[in-house]
Amino acid sequence: MTVNEIKNLKGRRKITMLTAYDYPMAELVDRAGIDMILVGDSLANVVLGLDSTTKVGMAEMLHHTKAVRRGVKNSLLIADMPYNSYQLDPGESVKNAQRFLNEAGAQAVKVEWFEQCLEVTGKIIKAGIPVMGHIGLTPQTADKIGGFKVQGREAKAARILIEQAIELEKQGCFAIVLECVPDKIAALITGKIKIPTIGIGAGAYCDGQVLVINDMLGLFARHTPKFVKKYADLSPLILKAVEDFKNEVTQVKFPDSQYSFSIKEEELKKIEALEIKQDGN
Repeated sequence: MTVNEIKNLKGRRKITMLTAYDYPMAELVDRAGIDMILVGDSLANVVLGLDSTTKVGMAEMLHHTKAVRRGVKNSLLIADMPYNSYQLDPGESVKNAQRFLNEAGAQAVKVEWFEQCLEVTGKIIKAGIPVMGHIGLTPQTADKIGGFKVQGREAKAARILIEQAIELEKQGCFAIVLECVPDKIAALITGKIKIPTIGIGAGAYCDGQVLVINDMLGLFARHTPKFVKKYADLSPLILKAVEDFKNEVTQVKFPDSQYSFSIKEEELKKIEALEIKQDGN
């Protein structure tokens, strides 16, 4: 899957995107035929146990993007630009974006909206790096937009979102994530721009949908957003498997002969004899 192929899917069929943070999960998502895989800065919360996406940096994001790259054969691989890679010093944004492509094998980066978003996005795209925009609820700057809540419910706020989407398209973004936006506003945005919109908590009118894979698989119990549908609840299954292992080890039920390696009796006798000679030296 390429950036141009994603752009050409608008109006033809719905687009799918999921996050992944390691090789085995990326391999499964890719094998399932998901169009795009995002190495999200949600890594901070659902994998590293941090309380904010602003606390994950380039080192962690590059490390996990490299791991995901090894599992991806067909999906378009996108890396989230972490907060400190472009918002603290916008002058470093192009260099950091290039690292995701050159060092980690990503094919594009995602940039959340912030005060200097258009300037930064334009520079990255001019450097030849595809950019996916992100508007609405932007977790990296949630403290500046009233917290983790739906964006664009009032006419003025909705207008701002529509204008942001139009401007990001003008800068050259190949797609835009709409997070926690009323479905009718997402529909307006989707209809006004020629590039795909990818919704997360933005209703069914977007050109595609994305979820955090740990959320949809029930692997992150700390918080489940309203917009998350759990397609599986793996946490109880994993917990039971771990408890079964603990019980079988303490009760000397594991490992049995099925999970052990044997040796011929004559060889064992030779070893025992060798040990006696050694003891006699």
